Amino acid sequence: MSASGGSKAIIAALGANAGIAVAKFAGFLVTGSSSMLAESVHSLADTSNQGLLLLGQKTSKREATEEHPFGFGRDRYFYSFIVALMLFTLGSVFALYEGIHKISEPEPLSSPIVAVVILVVALGLEGYSFRTAVGESRGLKGDASWWQFIRQAKAPELPVVLLEDAGALVGLVFALFGVGMSELTGDPVWDGVGTAMIGVLLGIIAIILIVEMKSLLIGEGATHADLATIVGALSGGDVRRVIHIRTQYLGPDELLVAAKVAITPGLDTSGIAEAINEAEARVRVVVPAARLIYLEPDLDRAPVS
Repeated sequence: MSASGGSKAIIAALGANAGIAVAKFAGFLVTGSSSMLAESVHSLADTSNQGLLLLGQKTSKREATEEHPFGFGRDRYFYSFIVALMLFTLGSVFALYEGIHKISEPEPLSSPIVAVVILVVALGLEGYSFRTAVGESRGLKGDASWWQFIRQAKAPELPVVLLEDAGALVGLVFALFGVGMSELTGDPVWDGVGTAMIGVLLGIIAIILIVEMKSLLIGEGATHADLATIVGALSGGDVRRVIHIRTQYLGPDELLVAAKVAITPGLDTSGIAEAINEAEARVRVVVPAARLIYLEPDLDRAPVS
C-alpha cells in the first residue's frame, strides 16, 4: 500500500460527502423525511471521517521520539478505528433510533419529489467517489478479491473509504425505497422502514471496520506470502536457515522483522556481521516495507540427514 494511503480517494470522498450532506439536510427540512435526515447525518459522519483519515496520515509522519522510538505510524490505525466508531454511533445508532421512531409515529412527507431529486444527484456524486476509490485500490489489490483486500490491507484508508462509499450508495437506494414507497402507498411508515434499513446497513459496515481496525491497531504480522518471501530471502550465503521469526507492522509502510538465524559454524565476528548484513539487504530488496530488521545469529544444531 502506498504511503499516500489513497489520499486522492479520501479527498474525493470528502468533497462529495460535504456537498451531499448540505443538500440532504436541506431536503430533510423541506420534506420532513426521516430517511433524508438519516442520510444527512450519514454524510456528515462520512465527511468528518475523511477529515480524520487525512489527520491520521499527517500525524503518522512525525519523527520518532525517545518516548515513541518506533515512530507514529499507527496513528493511521488509531484514527481509522475512531472513524469506525463514529460510523456506528453517528450513523447506525441515530438511523435506527430515527427509523423506529418514525415507524411507531409516522408523519406524512411534504414535497417528496425534492427528496427524490436530491437522492438521485447524491447517487451520482457518491458513484464518482466510489469509482475513485476503486481505481486507486485496483492496482494494490492484485489478484485478491475485494473482500480479501479489505481483510488483508495494512494501510487502512482505502478499505475504509471503499466500505463507506459502498454503504453510502446502498443507503441512498434504501432512502429512495423509503420515500418512494411512502409516496406510492400513501403510508409514511415506509419512510421509517427505509431509515431503519440504513441503520442496519451502517451497523454492519461499522462492525466490520471496528474488527479490522482493532486487529491492525494491536499489531498484525506480515501476510503469509510476505513471510514466506522474507524467510526465503534470509536464507542464503552463510545464513543456513531461519530458526524462528516474528514480524509486526509498526505502521502501514513499516514492518518490523525479528528472527533467529542459523549461521555457518566457524565464522569469526566479522564473518557473522557480514552474513547478517547481507541477509538484511536481501530482505529489503524483496519486501521494502521491512525497514527494521533485527537478526540474532545462532549455530545450526539441526541434525545432519
